[in-house]
Amino acid sequence: MNLTSNLRLIILLCLSLGLAPFFPEPHIWGKLKWVAGGAVGMQPMDYFDLLMHGAPFLLLARWLFLALKK
Repeated sequence: MNLTSNLRLIILLCLSLGLAPFFPEPHIWGKLKWVAGGAVGMQPMDYFDLLMHGAPFLLLARWLFLALKK
């Protein structure tokens, strides 16, 4: 079994890395609001941070796509 196809691992990554830090709001949520607001003042580091926090959700979307395709 491939690690990128392991649903338990993907869910764990989404809940831990994807949503960290949990308080006051998940980091990815703040970045998505920032991008939706026009991304004024975002540095390259902020885009990289968005990519790293969003990667588990991209893996989950990939897994769902492949599961529905079967």
